[in-house]
This record gives sequence, structure tokens and C-alpha cells, in this order.
Amino acid sequence: MRHANTLLRPAIAAVAALAAMPALADDLLPELPVRGAPAPGGTALQTPYSALAREVVFLDTMMLWIIVPITLFVTALLGWVIFFYNRKANPEPARFTHNTPLEITWTVVPALILVLIGIFTFPALRHQQVMPEADVTIKTTGYQWYWGYEYVDHGIEFSQFMLQRDELEDYGYAQEHYLLATDTAMVVPVGRNIVVQVTAADVLHAWTIPAFGVKQDAVPGRLAELWFNAEEEGIYFGQCSELCGINHAYMPITVKVVSEEEYIAWLERQGADFAAAPPLPDRDWPFDVAASD
Repeated sequence: MRHANTLLRPAIAAVAALAAMPALADDLLPELPVRGAPAPGGTALQTPYSALAREVVFLDTMMLWIIVPITLFVTALLGWVIFFYNRKANPEPARFTHNTPLEITWTVVPALILVLIGIFTFPALRHQQVMPEADVTIKTTGYQWYWGYEYVDHGIEFSQFMLQRDELEDYGYAQEHYLLATDTAMVVPVGRNIVVQVTAADVLHAWTIPAFGVKQDAVPGRLAELWFNAEEEGIYFGQCSELCGINHAYMPITVKVVSEEEYIAWLERQGADFAAAPPLPDRDWPFDVAASD
């Protein structure tokens, strides 16, 4: 039996391990490249693999171009004042109290900067918060300290635990994926709208995949939603991003993005109930699924 950590109560771990057993058949999935993972020593955002993530990267870059000149300008002003207007250099300070043009400038210019930021920020925020029509709906529940998943249209349920160092190779991961890789994965089709319903069973958690530009707090008693549309097949890692207890650092997330055919085959191996599930619609997508096969 696999434990997320040594402090996890044996009874909870046993129930969760039994629930995870049907999902272990994902070993039949094709080998996938790891695309969404943190870089050792890196400080930049991860490479975006969804429209939402590209918007986040654009906003981050735009804010950097705004913040750096402002910081340099304010720092230069402080240095100028300290150097030229200290008591020794300027023993007789001026006694004026107002400068109308200057006051208008430092009011209008910041206001225009905020308007510029808002012009780009609010559409991106709306894009994230307004849920599109879901092709796949998955409910995820945060526990201390692991994740539970339910494919609501297919009756599939399993849990997701962090792999220990000596287990990584058995699951096809490298040692560098320690603290990231899990024993099971959320499997989704490429180029489809995935709506994730997020909640928690005990304390606050947060479900996050940086490469998709999504993060949603998991609040006990509440059901929140996020969505993403992954553009390339591969393995993507995330981690709980809300301090949830002593083993918060050992609660990673793994998402495997596969072709539509592989996704349907994976569902069949899990014993999915297709009778009550709507078929994936045949319509145009912002990302060409066929081009990725």
C-alpha cells in the first residue's frame, strides 16, 4: 500500500488506495514527453501550453515592462533628492507647498497606466472565469494530503498519491520528477475543453497546473470550477498551492494529455459508463487535434 507520507492515517490511506486501483491501467498509454514541469533554479514562468497560460505570460511580461521603468525612475528620483537636497548641499530649503502641474501629472499618468493594465487584464480574467461548454468534466477533491478524482460522466473514481524516490522508475519517471510525479494521473484529450470542479474534504487546498495557466482554491463545502484546453500531448505537473498542513509540499498533481483515441481507450480500460455520457462533440476547435497526432 502506498502512503503519501508517514503521517497519513492508515485507514484513510487504505480506502484511497482501493479507490485508486482501477486507474492504474494507464500504463498502457503511449510514452509521453514531460512538457509542464519546473526547471531547476528557474525563475521564469513555465512554457505555456494553453490559451489561458499564454495570456498569463503576456500579462506578466507587460507588467514587467511597466514596473521596471517605474522602479528605475523612482530610484533615480530618490538618489537625486538625497544627493542634491541633503542638509549639507541645500542648507536653505524651499518653502513652497504646491505645484499644480506636477500634482496633475502624478495623478493622471498613474491613472492612465492602470487603465492600460485593465484593458488587457479584464478580458484575460473573463476568459478564465467564464466556463465554456465542457467536453470533459472532472471533479477533484483535495485531502490531507492527496487528490481524489471523479469523471462525473463516466463513473470513474480514483486517488492520486505522490511517488516515493524508489517508485519513480517503476512508473517511468526520472529522479528529477521526485515531489512532482504521482501514481495515477488525470488523463484528458488534447484540444478539448476540460472543466475541473474543485473542492476539498478537510482544509483549504489549491489545484494548480502552471503550464495551463490555471489555479483554483479548493474550499470545503464549496464547488468551484476552472477550465483549460491543452494544446499538446504530454505530461504536466502541478502542486497544491494553498498551505494545507504539515505535508503540504507532498501533494503534487499529474495530468496526462493524450490523443482523443487514446483517451477513449483509457476510459474503456477503466470500465467507463458510456451510456449516460454525452459523446465528444464534432466541431471546430482553436487547436487542430489532427496536427498533433
